[in-house]
Amino acid sequence: MIETDRLILKPLTHDQLLKYIKDDHSLESELGLFPTKKNISKSLHDALEQTILPNVSDQDKDYRYHTLWTIISKPDHKMVGDICFVGEPDPEGEIEIGYGTYEEFRGKGFMTEAIGRIIEWARAQPKVKSIFAATEKDNVASYSILEKNNFLHVGEVDDMLSWKIQLK
Repeated sequence: MIETDRLILKPLTHDQLLKYIKDDHSLESELGLFPTKKNISKSLHDALEQTILPNVSDQDKDYRYHTLWTIISKPDHKMVGDICFVGEPDPEGEIEIGYGTYEEFRGKGFMTEAIGRIIEWARAQPKVKSIFAATEKDNVASYSILEKNNFLHVGEVDDMLSWKIQLK
């Protein structure tokens, strides 16, 4: 678990991920939070079942690079979004992140703050040298978060933009 003034970023355990998928507020109850309306997209649901849960169960893997990290607003006592890594650092020390803010909490700076903190956490990990992210070209809010955190635009393919920040 890592924190900022306003946020707690908590990597979810296997059992917590199962509660997250159920989306019946049992996760919030376990964490002592008020219920949050999440929008679990089909792609996230599929990733959770096919990739994230099996990888989190694998004792040979560092689950922090495979699970969802829930973002909790301390003042609201609610989950406001999620961040995940797309696996452990590759041979060059690069990790990829994905993220999403729940609709009612967008535009409040939560994700900008959370990404800033996850960069600090990643910088302290010996094997991590850079972070990669991809955003849709028309998702200005998403790539603005990356720009505010000093990611550089490094390319594009079709309707996706590629971003990177060098840590070491």
